[in-house]
Amino acid sequence: MITMIDYGGSNLRSAQKAFEFVGAQVEVTDDPAMVARAEKLVLPGVGAFGAGMKALRQRGLVEAIIAAANQHIPLLGICLGMQFLFETSEEMGAHEGLGLVRGRVVRFPQNGFVVPHMGWNQIEPTREHPLLAGVTPGSYSYFVHSYYCEPTDTAATLATTEYGQPFTAIVAQNNIYGIQFHPEKSQQVGLQILWNFVAM
Repeated sequence: MITMIDYGGSNLRSAQKAFEFVGAQVEVTDDPAMVARAEKLVLPGVGAFGAGMKALRQRGLVEAIIAAANQHIPLLGICLGMQFLFETSEEMGAHEGLGLVRGRVVRFPQNGFVVPHMGWNQIEPTREHPLLAGVTPGSYSYFVHSYYCEPTDTAATLATTEYGQPFTAIVAQNNIYGIQFHPEKSQQVGLQILWNFVAM
């Protein structure tokens, strides 16, 4: 059973349908009590970091997510949900995240590349991991974002992508996982990663 966290601003339906397509049961909730007793948690998200974190706090979900993570419940953040996992973001000011992965969220530099980063780019694994079972290095995935994650510990990076510079596309640290691209829009590669999370 996948418990998908609804904070009122995420792309829940497409993520839910993708998990159901690979055979998972999905419950969608904004109830901290349901988060606390989840088997596996998914935190999808689109939009602005600060507004998203405010919505999580207003619903009492921040404490519930952190408590579940500290109890070693597998947690997968998708797109903005991955960015929430980090300590801080510089998107439209300075904002505090969940702090489950050390590091920060920063804007792509103005180096001649269009921002936001939008389109298909290759992901390159940094090591073997069950989350990437069956995923060929160099596979293309679909990205839409203006900010990227900078882990303090590079060992947290499970895969990178190149867009003007290398950046972290996937993080994996103990029971905490994050995917910057949209797996539900990344065809077979994205579905394989979601299945791997369900099967782990």
